[in-house]
Amino acid sequence: MAESEFKHALVIGASSGIGEALARRLAAEGTRVALVGRREPELRRLMGEINSAAGEDRAAAIAHDVRATAEIPELVQGIARVLGGLDLVIYAAGVMPAVAEDEYNTAKDRQMIEVNLVGAVAWLNPVAERMANLGRGTIVGIGSVAGDRGRSGNPVYCTSKAALHAYLEALRNRLARAGVKVVTIKPGFIDTAMTRGKDGLFWVISADRAAEIILDKVRRGTVTAYVPARWRMVMAIIRSIPSFIFSRLGI
Repeated sequence: MAESEFKHALVIGASSGIGEALARRLAAEGTRVALVGRREPELRRLMGEINSAAGEDRAAAIAHDVRATAEIPELVQGIARVLGGLDLVIYAAGVMPAVAEDEYNTAKDRQMIEVNLVGAVAWLNPVAERMANLGRGTIVGIGSVAGDRGRSGNPVYCTSKAALHAYLEALRNRLARAGVKVVTIKPGFIDTAMTRGKDGLFWVISADRAAEIILDKVRRGTVTAYVPARWRMVMAIIRSIPSFIFSRLGI
């Protein structure tokens, strides 16, 4: 892999899936990476594998539940000190518990809102402030094609991702004059623990392939990227379907 222009990266949600794949690719390119996630054993495994492959301490693991929002401002400052800066911050944390068609479970819904949306805001607000003061940096938020339309299968997962997309757009508009980039990523079906075993999946790609595409889009300066790109046309068609028809499709 070519050397990365990002020297100091923070990946929130690095213990598995897209976050883990992104951390591995960045570290392989020479980036120093802070790995943040709830599952400490998985983080320490990943840190050990990255550092062993690099032959140096290139990754640091920080166990943290994104719902513990009071911890975050201090964590941001501490991570920046440990890494020597923050060029790139990726919010990849997310949950999607199984929801039955006739299930209305506020506990599950609250978890999705807290992890997928509130956690992102709590992390990216202090990051945005820091980068704005410095006049540089890149923020990446991992959303979902599910956020493009209100689907009956999991209403609040769709809601959390739609809200994340709106927040990232607003952050992008706020930070543009400060020289800070904000990228919204909308993956389709990725082979991760979140999707494994679910019915009706198609165009499934590996987390590593998704990470490769994402980093390429970030480097190209893409504002909003569907992963893989074919989802852009699919979602344009889905968004164009009138609500009275969409509601009858049962999707």
